[in-house]
Amino acid sequence: MDASSALVLKNEQPDNPLAEIKPKRAPKRYTLGEYLRREERSRERHEYFDGIITPVPMAKGPHNIITVNIGSALKVALKATGKQYVVLGNSQKVYFPKMNMGLYPDVLVVCEKPEYWDDEELLLTNPLLIVEVLSKSTRNFDHNNKFSHHKTLPSFKEYVLIEQTHCQVETWFREAPDLWRTTTVKDPAGVLPLRSIGCELSMADIYEHIALEAARPTPPKRPRKGK
Repeated sequence: MDASSALVLKNEQPDNPLAEIKPKRAPKRYTLGEYLRREERSRERHEYFDGIITPVPMAKGPHNIITVNIGSALKVALKATGKQYVVLGNSQKVYFPKMNMGLYPDVLVVCEKPEYWDDEELLLTNPLLIVEVLSKSTRNFDHNNKFSHHKTLPSFKEYVLIEQTHCQVETWFREAPDLWRTTTVKDPAGVLPLRSIGCELSMADIYEHIALEAARPTPPKRPRKGK
């Protein structure tokens, strides 16, 4: 075989679409300190997953309204009881030391005094109650992964998930280290019991200024045919 023939064979590639696919680069990893410095300069919020920095999805109007509604309702309810709790909004990062993660809840409540992982008081570690307003992009993560992360914090006692398109709020309350009681409220005229802080919130206050979808009726059960 002459050199020209060898050159032609070398340049001819089989019709294999995988030949053009290049392996993905591994995401760049950052230390916790690097993440905090980048976040301080950033115009957008990011969450931290053991070295990986991920942008937080932008929230729509109803999500933001419900977030403010429940934060305000919590402050009023807790002030009326005279209990020493602090309500914080969605700019407060919560840090999970066991997994080296920093996340932004929508609303959280702390008993008496916030405790922080760092001297600059950026990474809170003692939330008692955490609230998330559900959306399509975050629903699965909020329901599953995030809840698992929260359980690693000894102070964490109650998780609240709020639907933003229809009237439904779910809560999980820690009765024992590995025992959680779940409650679901769907009545627009009802109240939401929050056992970790000993108070109730009006569903009407949570969904104020929100145009909710009509509840879907439960289809009737069909009678079984006899054998």
